[in-house]
Amino acid sequence: MTEDSQRNFRSVYYEKVGFRGVEEKKSLEILLKDDRLDIEKLCTFSQRFPLPSMYRALVWKVLLGILPLHHESHAQVMMYRKGQYSDVLHALKVVRFVNDATPQVEVFLRMYQLESGKLPRSPSFPLPKAFEQYLNLEDSRLLSHLKMCSAVSRLPYDLWFNRCFAGCLPESSLQRVWDKVVSGSCKILVFVAVEILLTFKIKVMALNNSEKITKFLENIPQDSSDAIVSKAIDLWHKHCGTPVHSA
Repeated sequence: MTEDSQRNFRSVYYEKVGFRGVEEKKSLEILLKDDRLDIEKLCTFSQRFPLPSMYRALVWKVLLGILPLHHESHAQVMMYRKGQYSDVLHALKVVRFVNDATPQVEVFLRMYQLESGKLPRSPSFPLPKAFEQYLNLEDSRLLSHLKMCSAVSRLPYDLWFNRCFAGCLPESSLQRVWDKVVSGSCKILVFVAVEILLTFKIKVMALNNSEKITKFLENIPQDSSDAIVSKAIDLWHKHCGTPVHSA
């Protein structure tokens, strides 16, 4: 039995006996000990499992290209990155895209857009069509109600797809969603939005105009967040499959 096969067997066994998190943490630690970190394996791990909090910042930085793949360069590169952060922030303030009162989540978005050459004058959202498609598959009656209320075009897409649910979900739930986004699966955002609608279907169906629906969705109850994210991940796997390590 190969090392990968043994690891997969152990993962299944630990999950059955209720110690899944222990084995996942050990598997990630093995990946992080490599002299040259393997991006593909880190992406696959992040898409299949929630990252342990103690390693989340490191894995995100590597996946986003903030840190290099070689451990010995991390300290020096982080020093350069801090200077880069200050320079980009100053540039955004000079061109008046942000100021001292701008929410931090928007500052980070604008910094990314400036760095990638995609700083727009007005935001655009590439995911609403996919959202409608999957909501229709899961509950066509609910989508019809939104259309009847003229609410589809007024849903909080900025909050969902631009801010990636920052300000909508509590941090503990948000981290699990961002594990998937950072590792390259932005489509998880669509399924979180779909699951929010499914979870609060009775409430949404009782509202009869777009303004009330949007206001409710912008301030959903926080006590259901963990369940929403878990079900959204299940939907994501259902429609998109489960990522696996390549041979």
